Amino acid sequence: MINPITKSITLADGRTITLETGKLAKQADGAVVLTMGNTMLLATVCASKDASPGVDFMPLQVEYREKFSAFGRYPGGFMKREGRPSESEILTSRLIDRVLRPLFPDDYHAEVFVNITLYSSDGEDMPDALAGLAASAALAVSDIPFNGPISEVRISRIDGKFVVNPTFSENEKADMDIVVGATLDNIMMVEGEMDEATEAEFLGAIKIAHEAIKSQCQAQIELMEACGTVEKREHNHEVKDEVLEKDIWDKCYKKAYDVAASQNPNKHARMEAFGNIQKEYLESITDEDERKEKSPLVAKYYHAVEKEAMRRSILDEGKRLDGRATTQIRPIWIETDCLAGPHGSAIFTRGETQSLTTVTLGTKLDEKIIDDVLNRGKDRFLLHYNFPPFSTGDARPQRGTGRREIGHGNLAHRALKGMLPKDYPYVIRVVSDILESNGSSSMATVCAATLALMDAGVKIKKPVTGIAMGLISEDKGKKFAVLSDILGDEDHLGDMDFKVCGTKDGITAAQMDIKVDGLSYEILEQALTQAREGRLHIMDHVLEAISEPRADLKPHAPRIETMDIPKDLIGAVIGPGGKIIQGIQEQTGATITIEEEDGHGHIQVSASSKDIIDAAMNIIRGIVSIPDVGEEYEATVRSVMPYGLFCEFLPGKDGLLHISEIDWKRIENIEDAGYKEGDKITVKLVDIDPRSGKFKLSKKALLPRPE
Repeated sequence: MINPITKSITLADGRTITLETGKLAKQADGAVVLTMGNTMLLATVCASKDASPGVDFMPLQVEYREKFSAFGRYPGGFMKREGRPSESEILTSRLIDRVLRPLFPDDYHAEVFVNITLYSSDGEDMPDALAGLAASAALAVSDIPFNGPISEVRISRIDGKFVVNPTFSENEKADMDIVVGATLDNIMMVEGEMDEATEAEFLGAIKIAHEAIKSQCQAQIELMEACGTVEKREHNHEVKDEVLEKDIWDKCYKKAYDVAASQNPNKHARMEAFGNIQKEYLESITDEDERKEKSPLVAKYYHAVEKEAMRRSILDEGKRLDGRATTQIRPIWIETDCLAGPHGSAIFTRGETQSLTTVTLGTKLDEKIIDDVLNRGKDRFLLHYNFPPFSTGDARPQRGTGRREIGHGNLAHRALKGMLPKDYPYVIRVVSDILESNGSSSMATVCAATLALMDAGVKIKKPVTGIAMGLISEDKGKKFAVLSDILGDEDHLGDMDFKVCGTKDGITAAQMDIKVDGLSYEILEQALTQAREGRLHIMDHVLEAISEPRADLKPHAPRIETMDIPKDLIGAVIGPGGKIIQGIQEQTGATITIEEEDGHGHIQVSASSKDIIDAAMNIIRGIVSIPDVGEEYEATVRSVMPYGLFCEFLPGKDGLLHISEIDWKRIENIEDAGYKEGDKITVKLVDIDPRSGKFKLSKKALLPRPE
């Protein structure tokens, strides 16, 4: 009953990827099992037979999930089962979605669900890029209309050499880590981070990745032919009215072109002007029932008119919507130290896009705990991006964090993390709130975060800025215009959204999405060159606002000092049940953390003032210091016994001052010595019992001996 069909792909290093269909999940429209070593992914696709009424877009849902059992682990939490997707799963879902979405037919509007599940892993092979290949293969063996296949590969530079689909351990040594998605002929998506790579190095990595993708796409074509699913299902999801479409073009195009070429820098004024053209056309339909019936088609056809008008204005006359030249950056204004409460703050405004960004410095207790299936650890640098509805003037409720916000925050995080100082004692949280948006809000976040970090006194290695590039092209890229610092409409109506972040010396992160066939490397090279010029222009404004990190932290920022101690002394600092460390915190008001790192104890002490830190550090130094016989100590009487005094001469270390060692003269009763609990007394450590480790103290040894 089972007759699976398989196809193998051999990578340059000899590893093999196997695609298999016909064995698992056979009731899905398409299902493929991808195996590479001990990594196994199942990708399935299902599509509705028809589109829902009134839908004029591609309702695609991509879900990538990892089973904890894949790595022999239990999920955390009370329920002990997988819950909502983690950030890493959401980011992988976005990597796949962004490549697949543009390749469905424009008139295909049936709901499509793509699910990729990691069922097995040994923690070596990285599954995210493989998930893109699996998803495309599942579409390939289905009858769902799709202009693929595509594949995705990770390309990393390790010790100066490019490696396709490196392992986790290999990738830790990489200074360039990008994921590329492409068809046989065209690059569709790029995302990654790098250590100040040049534009030529970045472009070279993309070319190597594309060569690897071509063989993976060819394998899918052969798998599709072996399954006999070359023919895709027929679809007719759109009602067409050619007479109405022609009438809208005849009556609205000139008006729309005039608005597009009017070079009005005000976004809402342009939107209103464009909207009035559509409104006037609808009002020209006198029959109310006919107007209501044709309203959706009018909106659709007029959108195409508006898009073409904007594109023709740019390609034919070089006129962008807001009047700028293709290489021109919008006006920039910056304000730093704008908020009293955070430890660092900045406002970065470029045109009608504005980010208010804050920096909060925390202690080890503020680290983010990561408990993903294949990644466990702690994150000391957090960057959160928020996009409230009011930033675009939308009157709608504000919901939870969306996938887009997670993706934009991740890009900014990757752009900046390599510039943070090594072994920085603080946990850093950057929060970017977008207060206005008209394109490139993620790049405004990068710029604002750089400013806020320097305002907070974080000694970043170099400032980082970012810019979003756009593209308007026709005739498969033979005629094109690359646009610097794109507007929201230029992104929505254009052919490319290419975000590039970096220092003055090179690229640190990039993200590119393509919506058109025929993107040549010539266009990519021009976009990268133009992006560098734009980044450096923005960098001048950033350095003019604040040229270097502030010399010191803000007065209300926590102070942190660290100390390393021998591993066998960790218990002495913590004490039984945490008694000692809790006592130090109560006594001084400091916050103390201690953990074992690389065979020693790493202590971090934080407080609002240096005096508090010094008090706590002195106590800890006393605990971990090794008492020296013959040394003098300022001791505190802890208890009075008939035979002597027990004195604490170092934190956590008590010794016996025997009644005979208090003075040279004979003392019959301890009460005659005149000491009580809490009294201070100077003593000398005269002996340490080699068996019990008990300390013998003497006061008379410090007194002159009577003749």
